[in-house]
Amino acid sequence: MTQLVFATNNAHKLEEVQAMVGDNIHLLTLAEIGCTDDIPETGNTFEANASQKSAYLKNRYKYDCFADDSGLEVEALNNEPGVYSARYSGTRDMEKNIDLLLSRLDEHTNRKARFRTVISLRLKGKEYFFEGSIEGTIGFGRKGTGGFGYDPLFTPNGYTQTFAEMSAAEKNAISHRAIAVKKLADFLKRYQAG
Repeated sequence: MTQLVFATNNAHKLEEVQAMVGDNIHLLTLAEIGCTDDIPETGNTFEANASQKSAYLKNRYKYDCFADDSGLEVEALNNEPGVYSARYSGTRDMEKNIDLLLSRLDEHTNRKARFRTVISLRLKGKEYFFEGSIEGTIGFGRKGTGGFGYDPLFTPNGYTQTFAEMSAAEKNAISHRAIAVKKLADFLKRYQAG
């Protein structure tokens, strides 16, 4: 059985991804390999950050692994907050990040945005990338109490509810992360089949 480290300590995220990749691949968390490091993320693209994280794990812990980076890109703001989504306001306080985003969008009628995830997989000495994105719009205020991050602002195209108004199952079925993970899972199944 192939073992892969997923650069997360989020048990829920791990379960979700494990279900998608199937039984032939056993996923390990950072805690399970003894990694308590603050893994660097200094790139200016999602690809660079995901790659930096997976390279760090591979070089330091010698496991095949994958890491992801994701965020929100708002068209009218030149794709901000982008890689700075989690610390847009200079802090990791999501309420402040949301307030800043809404204030910067004040004069804009263009509310188009997308969530993007990029996964970097390091397997048998090679690196592979998988991307998922979902297009939508940013509302004028928060709606819903579910999800996390910018979910209360983001309504995916073709839907009337924000991510924060959807159930976890509804959101996870269409999210940017789900799309990228499905590509990763399909690749791993083909790889296993050889």
